[in-house]
Amino acid sequence: MKKLILVRHAKSSWKHDLSDINRPLKERGFNDARLIAESFDTYNFQIDAVFSSDAVRAMTTAEIFKDVLKISEIDFSLKHALYDFSGESLVNVIKNCNNNIDSLMIFGHNYALTNFVNSYGSKFIDNVPTSGVVVINFDITDWSQLKKGKTILTLFPKELK
Repeated sequence: MKKLILVRHAKSSWKHDLSDINRPLKERGFNDARLIAESFDTYNFQIDAVFSSDAVRAMTTAEIFKDVLKISEIDFSLKHALYDFSGESLVNVIKNCNNNIDSLMIFGHNYALTNFVNSYGSKFIDNVPTSGVVVINFDITDWSQLKKGKTILTLFPKELK
């Protein structure tokens, strides 16, 4: 059994004249990410590894979750391939994940995340919102055998406010 925890980066700011990959979070993003991370923490999921897009907004969201969930640096790595909007690279990262990782948390972007959860999960989600979390269980022992799984949890900021 493999578990995938997908997190869309928190709300980013367009205030600064920066390239897309360098856009920071806005205040609402910090607040929503902390709110979701604190709620997610109550589920006590085991997390074996954390991968994040190297975009500033995704890395910052991951840092907030790491702080709240007390995830060590050893469990964390940046992957430029997750700076992906179509979902192709996201699927490749997952399928090439080391099989000794049973529970993987990924911080990424839309449209890739919404496309993935609707292709591989059991629950249709119109749009994974910023700071949104979707957890999917897969009845596989090898990530390369990725197939449709069961969506077991969704956590979205508007549900907690």
